[in-house]
Amino acid sequence: MENLIALLIGAPLLGAAVLLCGGRRLDRAGHWLGTLLAAVSFVIGLALFADMLGKAADDRAMHQHLFSWIPVEGFQADIAFQLDQLSMTFVLLITGVGTLIHVYSIGYMEHDERRRRFFGYLNLFVAAMLLLVLADNYLLLYFGWEGVGLASYLLIGFWQHKPSAATAAKKAFLVNRVGDIGLSIAIMLMFTTFGTFAFGPVLESAGETGEGTLTAIGLMLLLAACGKSAQVPLQSWLGDAMEGPTPVSALIHAATMVTAGVYLIVRSADIFNAAPDAQLVVTIVGAVTLLFGAIVGCAKDDIKKALAGSTMSQIGYMILAAGLGPIGYVFAIMHLVTHGFFKAGLFLGAGSVMHGMNDEVDMRKYGGLRKYMPVTFATFGLGYLAIIGFPGLSGFFSKDKIIEAAFAKGGTEGWILGAVTLLGAAITAYYMTRVMLMTFFGEKRWQPDEHGHEPHPHESPKSMTVPMILLAFGSVFAGGIFGIGDRFVNWLKPVTDYEHGHPPISAMAVTSATVAVMVIGVGLAYLQYGRRPVPVVAPRGSLLTRAARRDLLQDDFNHAVFVTGGTHLTRSLVYVDHSLVDGVVNGTAAGVGGLSGRLRKLQNGHVRSYAVSMFGGTAVLIAATLLMRAV
Repeated sequence: MENLIALLIGAPLLGAAVLLCGGRRLDRAGHWLGTLLAAVSFVIGLALFADMLGKAADDRAMHQHLFSWIPVEGFQADIAFQLDQLSMTFVLLITGVGTLIHVYSIGYMEHDERRRRFFGYLNLFVAAMLLLVLADNYLLLYFGWEGVGLASYLLIGFWQHKPSAATAAKKAFLVNRVGDIGLSIAIMLMFTTFGTFAFGPVLESAGETGEGTLTAIGLMLLLAACGKSAQVPLQSWLGDAMEGPTPVSALIHAATMVTAGVYLIVRSADIFNAAPDAQLVVTIVGAVTLLFGAIVGCAKDDIKKALAGSTMSQIGYMILAAGLGPIGYVFAIMHLVTHGFFKAGLFLGAGSVMHGMNDEVDMRKYGGLRKYMPVTFATFGLGYLAIIGFPGLSGFFSKDKIIEAAFAKGGTEGWILGAVTLLGAAITAYYMTRVMLMTFFGEKRWQPDEHGHEPHPHESPKSMTVPMILLAFGSVFAGGIFGIGDRFVNWLKPVTDYEHGHPPISAMAVTSATVAVMVIGVGLAYLQYGRRPVPVVAPRGSLLTRAARRDLLQDDFNHAVFVTGGTHLTRSLVYVDHSLVDGVVNGTAAGVGGLSGRLRKLQNGHVRSYAVSMFGGTAVLIAATLLMRAV
């Protein structure tokens, strides 16, 4: 079965190559080919999963070595894959949810002239993400990491005729390059420290290495994770990435790009376990981003950007859990998987709403859509209930475990983290209820566009609604299935060295508090948006609301510090270069030139001048000789 691992990547990679190089002759069938090859990868994943289940828990890891990539003395880089419980979890998520998004895209992109190319990019995205999670060494992981960055750039800017889409693609690409610097430095530190970048030797030797070195490696890995997973301070690209087609948003937020940072940290668990300072910074970044994204989501009227803020916040939960160490790694991945179901469903539901509303994204121009789009309303509603942690649904099980693990951290740190996670749960319930009420309830608020065309909301075709229904099942049942008998914990325990946490309060008290803050968040949103008419034009709002609409001034900060500051720094360096560096160089050249000009006058061609010089020199030598003898 190990020989099938490469086919997981090979199927979508073949699809990308054929669709992008095959030309217009594939326009009619390209979308079917791309979807078929994504599904083939999913079927292969299921076969490998079944084979893995038939083995003992400690004997489930599979390896496949294809060839030596860079075989030189002292430097060995292999194209080799590792499939264990952690990577298998990602394989099933990427290929399963990815295939559903491919199916959804058949209807969503039906009238796009470049649909074949779009499916080629989708296949490339899936292949790159699979390479990232299946690599058995950090250098090959980096190759997949960059492939994900390239595919995201191509998909976010797919509608490049729109300046906003082109700008958003460049922004995502550049911000992620900052994070990629961290991963490249981490890999170089690994090689100089361990002499290799293969997972096995690096992670096995982590406990025997100096804490300072491991802290540096951990912080660089965190920087990389912040870029891919849109965590503070590299979160600014995520909201703008909504300029891409909605299936792209679903793929990025649910199954591929933003999950890569969580995978990197959990895969590098041994490094972080031996570097508590780096682990603490991971927890802080997750806690800050959790609240940052939630606050931003409260103020967005663009339905996709509200969901983008939600993703930032939910990934913050996962990063926080990963920073808790062995008591949190499993629950970070568990929430990542359940989030993959309900967030994909929410984004596809948003795309369905846009499909029926002439691509309108402003929720203030929706209202009452549950009557016109019953399937979209039902599936989106189940995703909504899952993300706010409604008892019995997927998000309830995974988020509740993260909150318990936060309290189990112990001491003052545990109480602070527990309070942050509860506050995040309350804000999540508020902004997601706001999205539901503004979109599906109340009176209709849509108006004719500038051409006088009024939207006629209608249900989407089956190619779009069927994937939404299947994802809704995952939103409802996945968490409960994982939680029965601690199935998910037992599944990942051999990879994550899970340790049971002991919160200072009972699990029932934590659950009760989680449900209580959820109810409070829902109630506040209902009072504000359910019992009052929603104005078509957003009111000015408080200072915090205005700041949240501008993404808590993250772009303003980046522009002031990095753009304006960088401009001033560059001008200062140019001034120093011109006035000091060039001054020294030009001054030296001028001095040498002047001295040369003066010395040149001594060579005048007059014999009498040379005779006088010779006589004078002779006199000086005689005088010096006599003086030396006298002394």
